[in-house]
Amino acid sequence: MTEPLRRGARGAAVAEIRRKLGLLGLLPTAKDVPDVSASMFDAEVEAAVRTFQQQRGLIGDGVVGPDTFRALDEARWRLGDRILRYDPASLPAGDDVAALQRRLQDMGFPVGRVDGLFGPLTDTALRDFQRNVGLVSDGVCGPTTLAALSRLQRTVVGGRADALLEDLHVVRRGPSLAGKIVVIDPGHGGEDSGATGNGLAEVGLVEDLAARVEGRFVATGVQAYLTRRAGAGASEVARAEFANATDADLVISLHVDGASSARAEGVATYYFGSPAGDTSRIGQRLADLIQREVVARTGLLDARTHPKTYDLLRRTRMPAVRLEAGYVTSPRDAACLADPGFRDQIADAVVVAVQRLYLAEQDDARTGALRLENLVGR
Repeated sequence: MTEPLRRGARGAAVAEIRRKLGLLGLLPTAKDVPDVSASMFDAEVEAAVRTFQQQRGLIGDGVVGPDTFRALDEARWRLGDRILRYDPASLPAGDDVAALQRRLQDMGFPVGRVDGLFGPLTDTALRDFQRNVGLVSDGVCGPTTLAALSRLQRTVVGGRADALLEDLHVVRRGPSLAGKIVVIDPGHGGEDSGATGNGLAEVGLVEDLAARVEGRFVATGVQAYLTRRAGAGASEVARAEFANATDADLVISLHVDGASSARAEGVATYYFGSPAGDTSRIGQRLADLIQREVVARTGLLDARTHPKTYDLLRRTRMPAVRLEAGYVTSPRDAACLADPGFRDQIADAVVVAVQRLYLAEQDDARTGALRLENLVGR
């Protein structure tokens, strides 16, 4: 699919979308249509797409772009429908992979985050499982391995090994910011200027904000990397791969938002969370800290934190958050964002929130109280 599909579109691609939505129970099962070119993207399809997007942690705009189309394809797979194996050139992805990861995790074979991506940790866990049950340790999840998984599946499950490992990693890294590695992602770039409004463009605002966050991190001893420099562009998948290559502790993606209504305003923060309830616990905690610090320091409307499956949140091996620091289409938010001093406040909030993530409960400060100057040399 090359162009996003929306209401009014016709053709074979629309017929395929209708078929996938039917398989998921979101549309009546489509009957065979002799002429697929007559398939219509109507109001019923748009409503079904919005429902699917909300269920899968995607932007609920009713438009089938690359992310939604890929999610529709992933949602159709059930464990056992196909043979699964690790392919570093093109990671198998789907609900069947997530189901496999949960089974392995439940039986004590850690896969890292349950994200529906058959990556190297899932490959290692599968091979360990096969070795432990006397199968050929080839990393291929076929009929024999599936039978063993079903036969040995735990009847009592509970706890989350991935969350415990995330918690343990934070504790082991210690309370000081010095020595931490943080990847800062200025959203959009290249030909994609992001949201625009009131004379402002998202791409320029977040590049400036990223530079301010980077400078503050460096002053506190953090090794900071930018996913891109001014004017450059890259896909979210490429940015996630870059972050993984740095072996960073955290990823922070910086954005501002836009809407068709000038009344939409406020700050929101996102962390990885799947439809089945699989989340990054540290990502959720950091998102909450950033959200509260930004609201306390700037007075922006609190639009809360939310789980999402955006590629950058899903594909990074370390906790990642995405900050949407106001709406350029809101006259009030835009006036604030245009002020360099206001962007300084947001940058302070981000760095302080990261520091609070690593502090023990007894050493933590109340929201809005910890000052940046207190962190330098800490």
